[in-house]
Amino acid sequence: MSLLPASCLLASLLPCLYACILMPRAPRKLHTEEELHEYALKALMRRAHSVFEMRRALERRADEKPIVQRVLARLRERQYLDDARYAMQFVRQRSENRRQGRHRIARELRARGVPDRHIEAALDEVLRDVDAGAQVRKRIERKLRNLRGPLDARKMASLYGTLLRAGFDSDIIRRELRAATKREVAELPVNEEFETKEEPS
Repeated sequence: MSLLPASCLLASLLPCLYACILMPRAPRKLHTEEELHEYALKALMRRAHSVFEMRRALERRADEKPIVQRVLARLRERQYLDDARYAMQFVRQRSENRRQGRHRIARELRARGVPDRHIEAALDEVLRDVDAGAQVRKRIERKLRNLRGPLDARKMASLYGTLLRAGFDSDIIRRELRAATKREVAELPVNEEFETKEEPS
């Protein structure tokens, strides 16, 4: 019986290796409520979750869907899950650390399944004393310091689009751009790239 050359053997194994790399195994299913509850607590230790995010994570791991609702109920009863508190923390972190505007923060919270009533309450509470104009002004100053070459129409439109994506009102953006550049700034056309491409979260 002849043995296959090493090169042939390696070639025969390549499809399996590619499959392992490109198609990782599905996470192990959890069969009991206690296992799923422990998994949820570990996830919450890593970061806060909205109810929607946690439900989605549990459904991926649960062997039986009914236990997901029981675990969610336990977490909410112990106030480990609370969308109102989650929204407050999220708005504070995104406004203070990332200097994002109201519209961007609201979009991201909706993507995480947080109800609008909690989003609006958190935005009103946290951003009550936040000067959005000052936030926009600092962003513009930083961009202009790092600008290469003259501020032409294309660069102005790019800066305008960046600020829109960050979630600030167009009126505030135009006002601060006028003050910073000493130019009259009309409502600039924003192309599809500006409207859909988000800044990194």
